[in-house]
Amino acid sequence: MTQTGSAADAQTPANPTNTENATVAPMTRRAARATRPVTPVRDAPLPGGRRAALAAQAAASTKASSSARKRRFLAPVVLTVAAGMFGTVAVAPAFAATQQSSGQDAAAAQRQIRTTEAQNFSVSDAVALAGTSRDGYGATSTATLEAAKAKEAADAAAKQAAATQAARAKTASQYASYTGPTASDYVASSTAANTPFSLPAVVATAKQYIGTPYVFGGADPSGFDCSGYVMFVYAQYGIKLAHSVPLQDQAGTTIPESEAQPGDVVIFNNEAHDGFYMGNGMIMDAPKPGGSVSIRPIWTSDYHIVRFGI
Repeated sequence: MTQTGSAADAQTPANPTNTENATVAPMTRRAARATRPVTPVRDAPLPGGRRAALAAQAAASTKASSSARKRRFLAPVVLTVAAGMFGTVAVAPAFAATQQSSGQDAAAAQRQIRTTEAQNFSVSDAVALAGTSRDGYGATSTATLEAAKAKEAADAAAKQAAATQAARAKTASQYASYTGPTASDYVASSTAANTPFSLPAVVATAKQYIGTPYVFGGADPSGFDCSGYVMFVYAQYGIKLAHSVPLQDQAGTTIPESEAQPGDVVIFNNEAHDGFYMGNGMIMDAPKPGGSVSIRPIWTSDYHIVRFGI
């Protein structure tokens, strides 16, 4: 009795050469399955972990291949760009140096031409002393200009002297004429020389003339100008001063304002005015035409203090 699906059935050899005389035996289920063609399964699913690992490996391999291709492509490009930049940087200084050298050579050539082709000539001194004119234009000589300036200065001095005399005459008609001693008389007299000098005494004498009208060029109590007033007061103490602000400035000793006392003299730095310092920022002076001797605040800081009698 034969068992279905036994090993003997599976191992019974089939002799293809004797198929005509062989008796066909029925095939078992196992034999039938063994002889059935097997179709390979290519897309069989893999377990989850193994499949993910294989996918990651494939992606990494693809990325590495792409990066390698990019590097092989970019290497020549980078070298080309670097070479171009280096060439640009190197050419610019070389070109600038060439241009500078060319400009210096051209300038040197021009100087050489001017030096070798220069001409010397002399002009007679008489030409500078004579004026000339041509085509409606003229040139005035230096001598003519200097003569014109001298004439203008002389005319101005004459006008000033005439104005002084006119002012004094006008004052004499309005006020009683002064008949007392002049500044020169005081300086020459022995009385003035023996008068004790002190700054308070100077202030007391100067105050006697408050209200005296201003007269340009005035130097006595009929009318004072600024320097004439200072000159007349100090003359009474035997101190001789010129009738001039700049000369009075030179005759005195400049002192700091912190040491100034009433009776010292305020000299404006532009040498245009002076007067007696009265302390606390005040001055006693003969101001200007239309004014009279008075005490008033000093209106500027552009001055210095001068002391006489020391």
